[in-house]
Amino acid sequence: MTELRTGPDAGRKAGLKAGDVVEVRGAEEILATLDERGELDGLPFMPEMLAYCGRRMTVHKVAHKLCDTISRSGMRRMESAVHLAEARCDGSSHGGCQTACSLYWKDAWLKRVEPGATAEPMPEEPVPAEQDEGVRKLLPLLEVNTRKEPDVDGGVRYSCQATELLRAAPERVGVKNVGQFVDDVRTGNNTIGESVRAFLIGGYNRYQDITRARLPKPLLINKGLRWALFEGAVDGRTPVETLDLKPGELVRIKSRDEIIKTLNKDLLNRGMGFENEMARHCGKTARVRARVEKVLDERTGRLLTMRTPCIILEGLVCEGAYNFNCPREFVPFWREIWLERVQDAP
Repeated sequence: MTELRTGPDAGRKAGLKAGDVVEVRGAEEILATLDERGELDGLPFMPEMLAYCGRRMTVHKVAHKLCDTISRSGMRRMESAVHLAEARCDGSSHGGCQTACSLYWKDAWLKRVEPGATAEPMPEEPVPAEQDEGVRKLLPLLEVNTRKEPDVDGGVRYSCQATELLRAAPERVGVKNVGQFVDDVRTGNNTIGESVRAFLIGGYNRYQDITRARLPKPLLINKGLRWALFEGAVDGRTPVETLDLKPGELVRIKSRDEIIKTLNKDLLNRGMGFENEMARHCGKTARVRARVEKVLDERTGRLLTMRTPCIILEGLVCEGAYNFNCPREFVPFWREIWLERVQDAP
């Protein structure tokens, strides 16, 4: 087993690629890499991640960049981190947040496993915290740092990897930085074709942003909209539909034209956005994974309760095709009005 760097050099690249098998270090080893905030290079190690300690897992994507969903500044650079397959936050230490973010793993928290090794399934019954000395030492540090200072009204505010990403990834990555697309291919995140597509779409979107701000409307291409974007059709209050979908039910995502009729000019339905990446899934069938009612606001750290619950579908994620090949793979939220039930084949 090959050791990845720890200590002062932990921020350097370890050369991991998509498909590599690694072992998550034990809690005591991880504790040695963290500061007093339970962070490494500004990235928190969260209590939800402890269940993976000691497991062998596969690198799904190298997290060398990410899209900024807090200040909307574009892409940001992340150093020495990866996303592991099937490792998403369950929100258990953050008020039951159901966003299901893909977790970030610093190289220093992992050990490389020699070629030929295989990943291990998640144990049905993880070792209780009180039986693991490393966890007993690490858990109090992680738990206290899941909270920020209370809001002005005294409300609880949470801290997690998603709320702290601007500190963990302070450097912006511009569309002219061709190296990011080379890294997409080198790390195994994307094919050459996918990277060429992302570069061209990124350039087109930049052109649209500039011309929309400077040119009169008659001279704009497709009204100055970004690639694959469209305009909503609703003026005023958007419609709602209740299907009362349950986990395991089979649904079909409606066509883009049908969904446009449910969106306002800002592409919102009851405050929830429909992204161009989501339109790539129109017409597909999928099973309901969960109903979502609680989500963490990345900007404030407040836990929000949805007035109109939404749906997560199995196997569907944002693939970053229209957003510089972002490897975060958000789980899209679907309004029930965008879905229709499908009967299972007999």
